[in-house]
Amino acid sequence: MKIAVITDSGSNLNPAFVEKHKNLQVIPLMIVRDGEQFRDQIDITAEQIYKEIDQRNFSTSLPPMSALEAAIENVKKDGYTDVLVINISSGLSGTYNAFRLTLHEVSGVIVHQYDTKTLGAGQGYLVEYALELIEAGKQPHQIFEALDQCRFEDSLAIYTINTLKYLKKGGRIGKVEGTIGDILHIKPVITVNNDGVYVTLSKAIGMQRSLLNMKDLMIKKFGDSLIDLTVHYGDDLEKASQLGSMMSKALNVRNLNISALTPVLGIHTGPQMFAYVARRVKEQRGE
Repeated sequence: MKIAVITDSGSNLNPAFVEKHKNLQVIPLMIVRDGEQFRDQIDITAEQIYKEIDQRNFSTSLPPMSALEAAIENVKKDGYTDVLVINISSGLSGTYNAFRLTLHEVSGVIVHQYDTKTLGAGQGYLVEYALELIEAGKQPHQIFEALDQCRFEDSLAIYTINTLKYLKKGGRIGKVEGTIGDILHIKPVITVNNDGVYVTLSKAIGMQRSLLNMKDLMIKKFGDSLIDLTVHYGDDLEKASQLGSMMSKALNVRNLNISALTPVLGIHTGPQMFAYVARRVKEQRGE
């Protein structure tokens, strides 16, 4: 058995990581600016988007299925018997279902599709873990069982934003409360629940208190467990680096990653956002 992985750019993976793994392909999601389409992470930068986000009309779109079909052809050409397709949450994007319809027609390779019910580094960690398990010789059903354990038991992805207007504009508001939050300076701490939609975990007055709430939630979840931690940010790398240093002192962090949020997700959060995404490392999962 020879297994490849295909994911979408909602996984926010570092290009160097993707380049390093020859059995991994990433399908870019699409960004639409005033009717013109751009490939996420390739044709347009987050800096460009944030500079124009209030002056021009931005939205997101599904990738062309020709990109997925080409990726499948590459998998077959390279002699893979199986492919794991690991997608952004079906509760936040139509990507999973669009891929599912296309994958239903695939022959010549066995397809296994996984709905992460998350996005960003939460999705990225699942892709990384799948690659580790493939390297360890695990079968697809064993990999998906382990991904479920990681996603629903051993990880947490939370973020806070300065304004809800971009989530509202993009139709991604989910079950997030606080329509008067902008007026009262109430900042929510948001996560993706087990159904794959946004929900509010807590609220605080001001960004700083919201970040403290996030820190407390991480400590409550992980305690002394060894974790990998990603800090996502919009346009403030300096602040994100400070937060990463603070969280490394509060938690037992093996690997710290300071990562700009991929543009296709940043459209829905705006530039003033910070996220903490963590997973227990596999040694702590008894594997």
